[in-house]
Amino acid sequence: MATPLRGGQTYLVGGAVRDAILGLEAKERDWVVVGSSADQMLASGFKQVGASFPVFLHPKDGEEYALARTERKQGHGYHGFKVDFHPGVTLNEDLERRDLTINAIARDGDGNLIDPFGGQADLERKVLRHVSSAFVEDPLRVLRVARFAARFAPLGFRVHESTMALMGEISRSGELEHLSPERCWQEIDRAMSMERPSEFVKVLRDCGALGILLPEVDALFGVPQPKKHHPEVDTGTHLLMALDIAAGLEEGNASVSFAVLLHDLGKGLTPKQQWPSHHGHEAAGLPLVDAVCRRFRTPNATHDLARKVALGHLRCHRILEARPATVLRLLEQLDVFRQPHILPLFVAACEADYRGRKGLQDRGYPQGTHLQQAFHVAAAIRARDLELGDLAGPVVGEKLRNERIMAISGMSNQDTGS
Repeated sequence: MATPLRGGQTYLVGGAVRDAILGLEAKERDWVVVGSSADQMLASGFKQVGASFPVFLHPKDGEEYALARTERKQGHGYHGFKVDFHPGVTLNEDLERRDLTINAIARDGDGNLIDPFGGQADLERKVLRHVSSAFVEDPLRVLRVARFAARFAPLGFRVHESTMALMGEISRSGELEHLSPERCWQEIDRAMSMERPSEFVKVLRDCGALGILLPEVDALFGVPQPKKHHPEVDTGTHLLMALDIAAGLEEGNASVSFAVLLHDLGKGLTPKQQWPSHHGHEAAGLPLVDAVCRRFRTPNATHDLARKVALGHLRCHRILEARPATVLRLLEQLDVFRQPHILPLFVAACEADYRGRKGLQDRGYPQGTHLQQAFHVAAAIRARDLELGDLAGPVVGEKLRNERIMAISGMSNQDTGS
């Protein structure tokens, strides 16, 4: 184990220790240094990074080392803390400031575990439990715990009742409104990449945070849909099912799951007298998709995919009955001739929506295959390959469209055997 060259004692902490106990592969390792100072770290060749408190990169392997520190709340939000990292801060004091007991275990250079808050016992019990009452001082922990719930739900973990109560206290305090959009997005994005993103939504809803952070999503729970198409009826239940389907698809990634999270927002706007029908919910939901993405300053590509899924998912479901010209129009609206990487992500989100229904999770999605085949035959026809003669300007584009429509039509005829 690498240690500072001048003073201090080094411990492996956090997720790397937790994951090793669970038999999981750790993606990164974090170290805490007790009894040292910034000057000593720099003198040992470490490079300092970070603005809020000193974090140092090891001169050889680049791993992160942080001085043991304490934190005291003195303002709002994630940044409202006074941080103390003098050499007298003990390992137990550093571990006590952490969020969950399973993240407050350290390992020394001889492999001994230091576990003052019962993290190993909580790993065995499969519970996510706060370390101390100071948990409520950091509102970001609501999102972090929900994200951990999404990650560890497949292993049978649940949020401890006392921790859920503190998360509810944070939600009611107004502190969530002081979180930075960037930190919120970081947690949402990571949660959407987990195997069970539905747990992220459920935990936020159970503690009252969903209605504050994502009221557009919270509004979907209790909204009925036609039982013929949605045996689960409730739109929120459908959303949770679709999220987990998305996470399990080959093309599933955080952007796909996030698009699924927002794909039905328009149904939350349907007047009750029109329930369970939601005619036009695709276009109605676009302003809400935009509002969510602006709120959390999501990357442009993620925002773009979410808009396209919200507007186009029903058209993808009906693509097998669509005319070739309609198929081409959808491909053009998706802009996949310029950005072909979008199509498999769009199809994956649509498939998750289609299969995220009670009793229908295992059905196929030939619509996705059909749309992708249509794209390939249409994309194979390029303007430079056509015999254009003296044609120029918009006429060239029209001829290209007609040739592509004919190619898609030929594919359809071949598929049907006619």
